[in-house]
Amino acid sequence: MITGIGIDLVENRRLLPWLSQPQLLERYFTIHEIRDVQASAHPEASLAARFAAKEAFGKALGSGLRGLPLRDIEVQRGADGKPFLVLTGKAAEVLKRQKISHVHLSLSHEKEYAVAFVVMEL
Repeated sequence: MITGIGIDLVENRRLLPWLSQPQLLERYFTIHEIRDVQASAHPEASLAARFAAKEAFGKALGSGLRGLPLRDIEVQRGADGKPFLVLTGKAAEVLKRQKISHVHLSLSHEKEYAVAFVVMEL
């Protein structure tokens, strides 16, 4: 049963300054995410999509991201390229408490924008 849906849209250039601020990146993204962004052909779009995923996750929870470190919500890609979330710390605790068993993630970007869509199921 679906318990939450979240969507977020981010303008890529909004996060462009973050790429030259390692301390800011490390505050919100894991080392794996940072490496993936830096290796991307379009790092600003990759970063924006990851940030949108974290925001969409909070919206799907219904309670937002208050009290959840963004580093506890990590975007990874499978061997097939499909994105998924790895949740640790407080984010994982919230899912367990709410008995959420599956979190689905879809990412897309087009020219100036990145979008993320999250669906949560019991």
